[in-house]
Amino acid sequence: MDRTSNYQLAVMMILFEIGSTPIFALGSSAKQDAWLAMLAAAIVGFILLNMFLFIQNKAPDEDLIGLLRLCFGKWAGTGIGILFALYFAYESMRNVRDFGEIANLTLLKVTPKSVTMSVIVLLAIYAISMGIRTLFHITEALLPIVMISYMLLTFLIFLAKLVQPGNLLPVLEHGIAPVLKAAFPDIISFPFGQTVIFFMLWHLIPDKQKMKRFSLISYTIVALFLVSMNMLNIMVLGVTINSLSILPFLQAVQLIEVGNILERLDVMVTLLLFLGLFVKMMTFCCGSVYAFAHLFPRIPRAVWLILVSTVIYATSFTEPNYTVHAWIGLVVVVKKVFPIFQIVIPVIMFIILLFRKLPTGQNALPSGPQPGGSQ
Repeated sequence: MDRTSNYQLAVMMILFEIGSTPIFALGSSAKQDAWLAMLAAAIVGFILLNMFLFIQNKAPDEDLIGLLRLCFGKWAGTGIGILFALYFAYESMRNVRDFGEIANLTLLKVTPKSVTMSVIVLLAIYAISMGIRTLFHITEALLPIVMISYMLLTFLIFLAKLVQPGNLLPVLEHGIAPVLKAAFPDIISFPFGQTVIFFMLWHLIPDKQKMKRFSLISYTIVALFLVSMNMLNIMVLGVTINSLSILPFLQAVQLIEVGNILERLDVMVTLLLFLGLFVKMMTFCCGSVYAFAHLFPRIPRAVWLILVSTVIYATSFTEPNYTVHAWIGLVVVVKKVFPIFQIVIPVIMFIILLFRKLPTGQNALPSGPQPGGSQ
């Protein structure tokens, strides 16, 4: 069995949660209070994460499929498990399409989307085929690059005197209602509710006692970082431009000009965006593959990897354009579909496990295939 450490878990959670989130204008409908919407969603997400960890602690050696079967029985648990596997694949598909569209919008304007999207899928196939440990090593290598890049860009924004704190005022001009409306369910679903994918990883941590602490600390670091980046976008661009911009942080970085030497740093932002999308796409794809492998163990995991990856790539072309893709993501699935998997089903599991006393030493059902090396 391929195990990993709490440190690697923390690194994975930080990079996964950061993803591409700082680049976008989340909660912009709350105007200058968008950062408060992010903070409110982060607080609820923290409660949600505690609930996830409670569920995992009831059967620490089980992945999501085993937990679903424990809560709902073999057949109902299997059915819900299939839906979760499809949900993970859909989340992965959205990241593939985002990658292709944004690459076409920024750096690779001539390269066909089909090429850039095939590259990210092939890279994910290779990484997942090497096993879970390889995925964790990839995030370990990428995290310093990501964090140093964000720190450098933020420093240069301040150095270029682009920050206007007055853009954050007045606070709560229209009361708390716009903040709550912007936060729920949109920002809960993206990015905080996406921690549900870690049900596929937590059981691999050998030191279960420290797992909860590392997970909560990692989440807190990310939440504070995202709130800070949200405030930065507003302070630099102002409310109107921030809410209208597709990629506000990219637009903010394009304004950097220090001594006629440091400018045109938007390439760094684009690369950060690509890295974030790749990590999320790879993690969700991995979760889907291992979920299907647990549900149907007679089919080799390598076959599931090819099948799931092919479906992800093929379905990424089903939406006719990026406008439709964004509308479905921001208006339909984030509000009406994702909360079912991120909130509703976990809450039902929490209630069931809260009142069900498991026999001593029982860890749900016999475990399915563990995410080890390539098969």
